[in-house]
Amino acid sequence: MKHSSFSLLAISFGRASRTVLFLGLCLLWQTTQAQSVKSPNGQLTLTFALQADGVPTYQLTYKGRPVLKTSTLGLELKTAPSLTNGFAVAGTKTATFNDTWQPVWGEVKTIRNHYNELAVTLTQATSSRTMLVRFRVFDDGLGFRYEFPRQPKLDYFTIKEERTQFALAGDHKAFWLPGDYDTQEYSTVTSNLSEIRGKMKAATTPNASQTPFSATGVQTPLMLKSKDGLYINIHEAALIDYSAMHLELDDKNFVLESHLTPDAVGDKGLIQTPANSPWRTVIVSDKAGDILDSKLVLNLNEPTKFKDTSWIKPVKYVGVWWEMITGKSTWSYTNQENIKLDSIDYSKVKPNGTHGANNAHVKEYIDFAAKHGFDAVLVEGWNTGWEDWFGKHKDYVFDFVTPYPDFDVVELNRYAASKNVKIIMHHETSGSVRNYERHLDSAFQFMNKYGYNAVKTGYVGDIVPLGHHHYDQWVNNHYQYVLEKAAEHKIMVNGHEAVRPTGLARTYPNLIGNEAARGTEYEAFGGNNADHTTILPFTRLIGGPMDYTPGIFQTKVSAYNPQNTSFVHSTLARQLALYVTMYSPLQMAADLPETYNKHLDAFQFIKDVAVDWDDTKVLEAEPGDYITYARKAKGQDKWFVGSTCDEQGRTSKINLNFLPAGKKYTATIYADAKDAHYEKNPQAYQIRKVSVTSKTKLSQLCAPGGGYAISIM
Repeated sequence: MKHSSFSLLAISFGRASRTVLFLGLCLLWQTTQAQSVKSPNGQLTLTFALQADGVPTYQLTYKGRPVLKTSTLGLELKTAPSLTNGFAVAGTKTATFNDTWQPVWGEVKTIRNHYNELAVTLTQATSSRTMLVRFRVFDDGLGFRYEFPRQPKLDYFTIKEERTQFALAGDHKAFWLPGDYDTQEYSTVTSNLSEIRGKMKAATTPNASQTPFSATGVQTPLMLKSKDGLYINIHEAALIDYSAMHLELDDKNFVLESHLTPDAVGDKGLIQTPANSPWRTVIVSDKAGDILDSKLVLNLNEPTKFKDTSWIKPVKYVGVWWEMITGKSTWSYTNQENIKLDSIDYSKVKPNGTHGANNAHVKEYIDFAAKHGFDAVLVEGWNTGWEDWFGKHKDYVFDFVTPYPDFDVVELNRYAASKNVKIIMHHETSGSVRNYERHLDSAFQFMNKYGYNAVKTGYVGDIVPLGHHHYDQWVNNHYQYVLEKAAEHKIMVNGHEAVRPTGLARTYPNLIGNEAARGTEYEAFGGNNADHTTILPFTRLIGGPMDYTPGIFQTKVSAYNPQNTSFVHSTLARQLALYVTMYSPLQMAADLPETYNKHLDAFQFIKDVAVDWDDTKVLEAEPGDYITYARKAKGQDKWFVGSTCDEQGRTSKINLNFLPAGKKYTATIYADAKDAHYEKNPQAYQIRKVSVTSKTKLSQLCAPGGGYAISIM
């Protein structure tokens, strides 16, 4: 407001009135001022503003189109005035960052980290407290977080709820999971946001541990598509010392609000300053493939803290696992119940005859791995305690060092080493995190002694101590402790049933795998939807790779266990494609050697496909319908293509212009046969070889629930 205008207004008032008016107008000017920052390419605009009552807000637009309307920021505290209003802007800073970095392993050799930043310092006069909101705007989206500097009036505080909003511009199409404090192992539902409430009950299917919290609560990463063709993904990055974020939907106004996972007493976070929240992330584009290409979540994590990463290597493995999942064999050595580890003598009990992790059988897997060039063999059920491990809420459930009588650790380690094969350790905790931490040092020392360099951890069932949740702050800190302790012992970690990843593998690259979604095991528990693997790369994989365990060739589970009528909702050809579309530096050939020996021609693709990459191209993509990737093997002139589609089937048309010009390659195409169908004829496949160049265009049938894989050498 111009000074002359203010003077004309002020002369008609007395001194007191003029003072009140002046302060009011200054406050109005201050609280309505806006700060904006654009992405480096100018297509995204983030605008921060304070509302008249000192409520911090932000907006986001893409190419002039609204992505997020005015959305509020802040945190509600348990025993102190909330950090949601009464703020004034104490200062703003802008910055630009542009650099590249090389991941230890990944989808590409080099990642660009380029953003424009706006940091807004807010002061709350009534409480003399300060909070900073830091925004980073990339070409592919937005990241922002809360920062709490060290200060006299804000040293310790308890979060009652974070009040971050994501105010959407309409009733978008959503790919969602029911909000739950303990599991992500649900089938993704595709519906409009307005339909979530009506579909929630049916979507919340039974699980080993689950705590749904509302009729409209959903999980992240949440994938959305607007009616005008904007693709939007909401997640978080760098989840450390904080509770995992869910999203509560106001289905009348289409506003999502953060909903943190509570601990055993209902608190959402115990904070000591200085501290930062995780980044809240919004990836946006008018092209679906850009969502898959985004490295925004990784870029918002800190660079690796490890000076030496030579011990971290991608792994292709087989394992004693699927036969237990299907019911063909067992984890347990006996059928005895109600055991106590400190009193049972396994040398005096009767074996059940179905124990999978026995010396002779493990050697068969080691032989198979060595013959076909695999790095490792996962063995589950090797250690004592599996007779009554689940559902009893036992504290002392495993000790992680004592093998069953038919598993000779020394001999199997010697035998594997003679074949140049590693054995992958398995640590199932049954959710008893205190017990695991009690045994962790001895367990990792045991691994070091016997040559194990990777561990698959598991947290099946309710968390013990009871009352805690798989995604609360205390348990998230446990996962972090395990990861850091493993690094001290040069051990790689593949976490199952743990919190969904948020890009932490950049900082801690020994986190080479996670589950945190319905994997292949659910194909033996009733089956995954045929569109499952056309959605997961847009949702679960946004935060990091998944140990999906593909490669099932015998899709009828009854072939292994006549009492199990489940089937794999996929054709055999699509099982090959998953090694390309479901990115992971840890890839399992999950089926049994006896089955692979019947299909060695198709198995050749699993042998050939890389697990680490120099480059990745999204050739075509639409969430819930289809995805086609091309990836270049690390340090090699070899490309691999994978395509997966939903239950409708389609014809995929791709261009090989990603190949170097002027060079000829031989492409081996592993495809669905004309009569293939994931339900009726899943094992119908054909293999052909063609000569290709960068000018080649391919048209390839994908059967319902099918796909194809191509090796280009």
